[in-house]
Amino acid sequence: MSQEDRKTNVPDFLSELDAGVFENKVSAVLNDVALGVLNNGGKGKVTIELDFARISNSMEEKRVEIAHKLKFSAPTPRGKRTEEDTTKTPMYVGKGGKLTIMQEDQGQLFSLQGQPEGKLKAIN
Repeated sequence: MSQEDRKTNVPDFLSELDAGVFENKVSAVLNDVALGVLNNGGKGKVTIELDFARISNSMEEKRVEIAHKLKFSAPTPRGKRTEEDTTKTPMYVGKGGKLTIMQEDQGQLFSLQGQPEGKLKAIN
């Protein structure tokens, strides 16, 4: 596995946050703030904040919960309008720290002959 394979794919990462809703929120906020600045003057601001926490005390699970906060401030004719929105998404941490919504290596479930592999045989 090369160093490039271990990097988090940022466009995929952003599209997976909150099942794609976060990406839509960012798009809407960027448009809203840009229009506010253009129509009313003044400055606008968009802030994306990511907080990471391990989901359980077990290292075996290899998952983190990412709280993603979107804050913005847009100028209005008589001041400014601000809003803050926070949601959470669990993600797997793969080799090299790569973040994905689905586990990259789910192990070998079946043999070449199609029979259950390893632990699956013992659970009958």
